[in-house]
Amino acid sequence: MQENLKVTGMTCAACSSRIEKSVSKMDGIKSCSVNLTTERITVEFDPAKTGLEAIKSGIEKLGYGWAEIKKDAADGDKLSKEKEIKTLRIKLIISAVFTLPLLYIAMGHMLPFGWSWPLPEIIRHQLNPVNFAIAQIILTVPIIIAGHRFYLVGFRAIRLGSPNMDSLIAMGTSAAALSGFYAAYQIIQGHFEYTGQLYFETVGVIITLILFGKTLEAISKGKTGEAIKKLMGLRPKTAIVIQNGKEREIPVDEVVAGDMILVKPGGKIPVDGLVIEGTTSVDEAMLTGESMPVEKKAGDNVYAATINNNGLIRFKAEKVGADTALAQIIKLVEDAQGSKAPIARMADIVAGYFVPAVFAIALIAAAGWFVAAEDFKFSLTVFISVLVIACPCALGLATPAAIMVGTGKGAENGILIKGGEALEMTHKIQIIIFDKTGTLTEGKPQITDLITAKGTDKKKLLQLAASAEQGSEHPLGAAIIKGAEKERLDLLPVRDFTALTGRGIRCFIDDQEILAGNRKMMEEEEIPLSDLQAEAARLAAEGKTPMFISIDKKPAGIIAVADVVKPSSIEAVKSLIDMGIEVAMITGDNKSTAGAIGKQVGIERVLSEVLPQDKSAQIKKLQAGGKIVAMVGDGINDSPALAQADIGIAIGSGTDIAMESADIVLMHSDLGDVPKAIRLSKATIRNVKQNLFWAFGYNTAGIPLAAGLLHIFGGPLLSPAFAAAAMSLSSVSVLTNALRLRKFKGYKI
Repeated sequence: MQENLKVTGMTCAACSSRIEKSVSKMDGIKSCSVNLTTERITVEFDPAKTGLEAIKSGIEKLGYGWAEIKKDAADGDKLSKEKEIKTLRIKLIISAVFTLPLLYIAMGHMLPFGWSWPLPEIIRHQLNPVNFAIAQIILTVPIIIAGHRFYLVGFRAIRLGSPNMDSLIAMGTSAAALSGFYAAYQIIQGHFEYTGQLYFETVGVIITLILFGKTLEAISKGKTGEAIKKLMGLRPKTAIVIQNGKEREIPVDEVVAGDMILVKPGGKIPVDGLVIEGTTSVDEAMLTGESMPVEKKAGDNVYAATINNNGLIRFKAEKVGADTALAQIIKLVEDAQGSKAPIARMADIVAGYFVPAVFAIALIAAAGWFVAAEDFKFSLTVFISVLVIACPCALGLATPAAIMVGTGKGAENGILIKGGEALEMTHKIQIIIFDKTGTLTEGKPQITDLITAKGTDKKKLLQLAASAEQGSEHPLGAAIIKGAEKERLDLLPVRDFTALTGRGIRCFIDDQEILAGNRKMMEEEEIPLSDLQAEAARLAAEGKTPMFISIDKKPAGIIAVADVVKPSSIEAVKSLIDMGIEVAMITGDNKSTAGAIGKQVGIERVLSEVLPQDKSAQIKKLQAGGKIVAMVGDGINDSPALAQADIGIAIGSGTDIAMESADIVLMHSDLGDVPKAIRLSKATIRNVKQNLFWAFGYNTAGIPLAAGLLHIFGGPLLSPAFAAAAMSLSSVSVLTNALRLRKFKGYKI
């Protein structure tokens, strides 16, 4: 049995990892997966050994909450996310509003080169040190209240034995705050030399910066349910059912298998079924990605949410509700999003060892000095110095600073990267799978070849064909008309127009009978194709669709239409191959068309006639082999594959659903941005690692000094003030290094 629950209270990878490990150890649990991004837990268990209530109880014992996932989960998640983002924004504003004057009061007089900011006498530290201290306390308390969640979560994580980033924030700011309160107490007692040991500004800056990062993270997470919601919006709301010979419109949820459904021209097909009567062409682009409509007749299958173009059909409902192809796509997107393993944040992993180690060093050093010197004040100074220098300001900035600059630089280049996880994973890509229609190609049929029989003028042939197609709704006809418009040819009046489903069209222009259609139509009309047949075979082998034109039962020529390759496709594929990345193409198109397009762009590995669920299955197969897979697509049918891939890349000109399902959106619709995004990821992750090195380097080098290592040999003791300065220096170095990413040009820094 498998169940899904929403988990509340998770803040980092350490949280999701702890829940996953703990629940997995419970009796009767077969598998457990916790997704930090979607905040969901998927559990497969043996109901004979355990139940959902026991799992819920286990989550609660770990200090986290849970909620049932309702039918309208996408709407509910969106509302809860909007509420969370609003709350975080309010907390951020409060924290920032109080931090700015706090910094002014605490640090203004410490600026070098005589640039100190003037303070009113009533709070100047030399004249009124007590007021100086009290003013900082008044400003600090609201900041601590705004960031109270860090303390609740951070100290709870320590109590449960799994410290995380919130634990570092809680410990570091608590040490600085307690030190500040102690110094304020000493100042009130008349010991004015303690004015240099107020570290309240450290508390304010850390909480404000971390709240800023949490707000950005919440905004990114809030988009998770949008793809599902938009997919659900494609479902028709009603269906016309034939009951007792009468038409009756009912809600689509009331349709049952076996019902006879009527669909009029232009209408959406409400459920999956089998055509019983009528002929038409159906636009299945949202399902298969194929830009050409599919001809339907009795005995053919139709699918929910596809569009009936021109004919009236009756079909028998076979799959309804959760069994339809669209519902399966929705489920695939949900499953893929829920199964994505959260990327382990380096800082969180190290924090699991760093926090207890720092705390232990602080306690041991303080206890050692108290035994050796019997000086409580000295011991407390050592304890606070160690914690302050290990404060996670630089550690907290190391990753988000580089990620923010990297994603900002990507946006400047038209590459929208949805958060740090996507940016982090992109540099690991080993294989990229491109969708064909609308991604490697333009997605719209265009005239590619115009071949005439002897005695026929090319422009005249195009004019007659375009005039004939005026009455057709077929995309091939639209492409021919557009081609004639491009040549500025006037369309001629047409009479006796007839559309022959699955074959072509017949009409009269200036008393000439014009036929435009496929080879089957020409054979039925006994029109000899002679040399044109070889040309048609060649065009078909190139992935083009040939349309024969005849005038008064005599062959006049061929107009070939195809979905042409984008100019940027060939260069993008070449760049990726040069980078050592394997490239493949996947499409719902037939083998001949797909192979021709693959050959044009330089892709050898071509997967054709692949349905949406099979696209994601192909990606799963590659992932099972240990590959890091990226998928590039633009259509609704690509959304399950985009969600399943380690990195989904959507073309900006594509559907909203594809863009919501993707991790990266290329706003310029230029495939050259794919290799550029990978280079940006590599540059950013290199920058992150450098930042983490400096952040930990400063802190770990300073900890022995703060613990009194030099003082043992008669050297100076690193005071909390110097510890705070060292911490600030590490933050400056991290930010300065992150800003180097602004020089990224797409190829190198």
